[in-house]
Amino acid sequence: MAARLKLRAVDAEDLSVISACLQDAIVAAVDMAWEPAEGRFLLVASRFCWEGCRDAEGALLERVHAGLCFDGVSAVRHRGIDRSQRDALLSLLALRPVEGGIHLDFAGGATIRLEAERILCHLQDLDEPWPTQWRPSHPLEEG
Repeated sequence: MAARLKLRAVDAEDLSVISACLQDAIVAAVDMAWEPAEGRFLLVASRFCWEGCRDAEGALLERVHAGLCFDGVSAVRHRGIDRSQRDALLSLLALRPVEGGIHLDFAGGATIRLEAERILCHLQDLDEPWPTQWRPSHPLEEG
């Protein structure tokens, strides 16, 4: 049994570690929620387990459900996401600190902006990983 991730971010460096762990995570729109009274934004993602990766006949490729929580959020803004499409699947590319908040950047140019005065984020694997045959890949940009 692999160790489950349980990480906390309180600054940009910490957030970059969580961002790397969540690169290519699949998030269903229905699995995101903002709790304004608590100042909390939550999501559950199907996280690709980059830390154990392998392949090329070494097998092991896995995914796991992971919970992500941001506290101290005063507002949430969406760009490029149709919130009425609750069954939409989004591919999370990165978490980035920005002036006055944090951006969650998704494939296709979609972004969620969390308004927050500081970074307070938790990531935790929720169950056991399961095998997948698909390793995420991105086309190389022509320069």
